[in-house]
Amino acid sequence: MSEEPQEIGERAFAFAVRVVTLCQSLEGKSGISRTLANQLLRSGTSVGANLEESKGGQSRADYLSKVSIALKEARETR
Repeated sequence: MSEEPQEIGERAFAFAVRVVTLCQSLEGKSGISRTLANQLLRSGTSVGANLEESKGGQSRADYLSKVSIALKEARETR
């Protein structure tokens, strides 16, 4: 029996949890690691936030714009 595919919101949440865990491990480091960890944390957690925001899109164009932003943040995190 195969599992149902996860909803994109669930996948984004799991991704954010993994990003937070990684950033916590980098927290003890000094210098550039901390700077990169902060940026990684911001971009990695904004994916889900932008997807959630897209649900309240006022039009199809607004929805697509917010989903596009989430995709850009995912690329930045990668």
